Order: sequence, then C-alpha cells, then structure tokens
Amino acid sequence: MAAESDGGLVAPRYPRYSLRDGLWVVVALLVFFSDGASDLWLAVDYLQQHRLSCFWPTVLLVLLPSLLTQSLSFSWVVTDRSPSPPAGNRLCCRLCAWILQGSVHLLQLGQVWRYLRALYLGLQSRWQSEQQSRHFYWRMMFESADISMLRLLETFLKSAPQLVLQLCIMVQQGHVEPLQGLSASASLLSLAWMIASYQKVLRDSRDDKMPMSYKGAVVQILWHLFTIAARALAFSLFASEFHLYFGIFIVTHWCLMTFWIIQGETDFCMSRWEEIIYNMVLGIIYIFCWFNVREGRTRCRMTAYYVIVLTENVVLTVLWYYNRNNSPLGDFYALLIVCSVFCSFALGVFFMLLYYSLLHPNGPMFGPSSSSCVFTEGPEAPQAPLSEATESLPRTLPRTTEQERDMAPGDRDSCGPVFQVRSSIPPTPVTRLTRAQGPVIRIDLPRKKYPAWDAHFIDRRLRKTILALEYTSPATPRVQYRTLGTSQELTEYETTV
Repeated sequence: MAAESDGGLVAPRYPRYSLRDGLWVVVALLVFFSDGASDLWLAVDYLQQHRLSCFWPTVLLVLLPSLLTQSLSFSWVVTDRSPSPPAGNRLCCRLCAWILQGSVHLLQLGQVWRYLRALYLGLQSRWQSEQQSRHFYWRMMFESADISMLRLLETFLKSAPQLVLQLCIMVQQGHVEPLQGLSASASLLSLAWMIASYQKVLRDSRDDKMPMSYKGAVVQILWHLFTIAARALAFSLFASEFHLYFGIFIVTHWCLMTFWIIQGETDFCMSRWEEIIYNMVLGIIYIFCWFNVREGRTRCRMTAYYVIVLTENVVLTVLWYYNRNNSPLGDFYALLIVCSVFCSFALGVFFMLLYYSLLHPNGPMFGPSSSSCVFTEGPEAPQAPLSEATESLPRTLPRTTEQERDMAPGDRDSCGPVFQVRSSIPPTPVTRLTRAQGPVIRIDLPRKKYPAWDAHFIDRRLRKTILALEYTSPATPRVQYRTLGTSQELTEYETTV
C-alpha cells in the first residue's frame, strides 16, 4: 500500500504482514513435507520389493543433503545464541532451549522449526503494537532469509538429483509406478517453488527493489517448473543409455558454469573463500535452471544460457532416441517423450516471457524502450519522507554523504571500527527534517548490489547487534552503509560495535 505525501510523492507504508504471507508459509511447509515424505515412502517401497539398486541411491539422496543443511542450520543457531550469565532459572531455560534445538535438528526438522517460527513472528507483527510490530517483522525477515538459503541449498542437492534418478528408473523400466510419479512430481514442485520463493524473499528484504507480487511468484513457479522438467527429462533419457558419458557431461557443465559465475565477480558473501564455495553451489543450480547472480546485461546472459540449455537438451534427447537399443519403450512412446521435452521447454519460456512482460516488479522489460542488452531498471519504490522512512523496518537509510562522513566518528582515516552505533542527532545544527530518535548502525562497507543479500542479513554478528539494540533502545535501530567512491579501499572486515 502507498500513501501520497504533501509533496506529491508516493511513499510506501510500513509493510504489514498479511494473511497471504502466512498462507504462503503454510503452503511452503506442505511442499517441504510432500517432497521428503514421498521420497522416503518410495524408498521403503523399493526395500519391500528388494530393489536395493534403487533403494540405496534414493535413501542417500534424502539423508546426505538433509544432514548437511541441518548441520548448517544448527551452526547458525549456535552463532545466534548470545552468551548470558549461567545462573539460576536463566541457565535452566537455556539448557532446555539447547535440548529442544538439538532434538529438532537431529530429527531433521530444522527447516520445519524455522518455518513455524517465521509464521509465528509474522503473525505477532500483525497483532502487536506498532513498536513491537516492527521488532517482530524484522526478526521474521531474518528467519525467512535463513529458510530461503537453507531450502535453496537442500533442494538442488536433494530434489534435483532425486528427480533425475526417478525419471531415469522410469525410463529404464518402461512404465511409471504411482509412488515414482508422486516422488518426481514433489521434487519438481519443490525445485520450482524454492527458486520463486527465494527471489520473492530477497526482493522483500531490500528497500531499493520493488517487492514481487504473488501473481509474479506463481508465474515464476510455472516458468521454472516447465524448464526444469524438460531439463531433468533430457538428463534422464541420456543417462538411461550413457551412464559414464552422462557423468562426464554433468561435471563438464558444472565446471563451465562455475567458471562463468566466478568470472562475473559476484558479491554474495563476506569473504573470498565463502564466495567461491557459494559460486560452486550456484554452478549446481545452473545445471538445471537460470539463476540471476548480478545486475547488468541480464537479457544477453539469460538468452545465452537458454540457447546453451536448448542445444544440450536437443543433443541429449536425439542421442537417446537413436541409441535406445535396450529400451522397453516403443517408437510411439519414445516420440511422445521427445515431444514432451520440447513442449515443456517451450511452455517454460512462454511463462518466462509472460513474467517479464507483465509481472516483473520493475514493470515490463520487453517494451520498445528496452532494445539494448541491458534490462533497464524500472521505477523503484519511491522514497518516503525522512520522518516516515525512519520508522520503516527493515529499511535502510540513504547512503552516507561526504559531509556526513567527514563529521561522523569512525572514519577510515581515524582507524575506527567498521560498525558503529551513533546518535541520529547531528553534531552541529543544520536545517533538516526531524528524525525519529534511536541508534544508527553505520557500516563502513559499501552496500551489496542486488541480487545479493544486504550485509545485515548474511553477517550473523551484525544481525545479533541489531537485535540486541532493539532490546535496549525505544526506537528501532537503522542501518547506514558507506557510499562508493571513497579514497581508500577497505582491506579488512571487522564486526566490532
């Protein structure tokens, strides 16, 4: 919703958690349960049929990615827990909390806990007073960001290979069993859902980007649903006949995509080695679908990617069709499968064009004015008046100006800490709008460009600082990043407050 100010500008109101937001979380939980439960049900069915060659890969593709993501989730819990004096009832409560968190993650339900917590925080932000509402909304956004990153990692390490595995088994046996079809459908839906959900939460977390509507998110799900379906089906067809060459192809494609991403100089993480690991994960995502990693020349990069994917799909499918010596499928069904690959890919491209033509948050991207290779950024969310913008959460302040940098303590020349808490009242009287009282967290780092997360979402120490300040200040802390173009280059990263 938006309100028109006296100056004629349209300023966004403080985002309010809606019932649709809660319903989206509930549906996400159902997608999560359907994916995991269908895979385990199918594994038990394979075991009952004594099909151990199908049972073990299915079980391992469920357990190994789940153990990895649960370990990462629990490590975040450990980092987020602030130390407190171990005395009295406080110690007992903390011990119970640790036992609960440990049990939840041992049962592989860490994401379920986070989903329920995000739903609780969102509903609290809807029901509480204004000050408490902002507090709960910020914590809900932090939790949603964690869920999005964890689920994105898990789906492409578990659901994507599981989908290819089950499709390959179905092609080799020549028919589809109900549990196989259920497992493959749940894995496909989970992949498409998480790509769209990740993009929506990322846009919601940034004040410099327009939020994605639920219509746009649904169309994004359809876009990735059909393109990933075509991709996975082409993989399974080729793998059913050429096991060794399929492994070589996957490794080669992953290496090329990872190198392409690294060459793009992404800026997602806070250290170089974390960035390289993240790029390697992105290389796995690029095996199956498009994932935007940086702004600029998006149309050219997306076109090049889909041309490569279409070419690979055609080559893999044609090679299978003319070399299916041991396939139980007849010519009619084989031709039907080949047509399904191309029709599914065409439907995915259609929904992609529909999204960018009608439902992109920045407006139509394929209009007459966008003839170059660069996506022209449409009008972003207009800035609210300063008195209103300081109450928004988790919005950030405008970038630091040269004058503010000269007056503010902790400049790089004075060797001050990277993160500072300073009063929002200027040291000298100047003519300006009245600001809401409260601390300002000044970060001596340039703000990360979209599609990266802001530093206060991915740096957990800074996140703890923000949440701690909320308990000690009557006003919500605000975040301010350093402007680009400073004379000295930042060479180290600290989180002292």
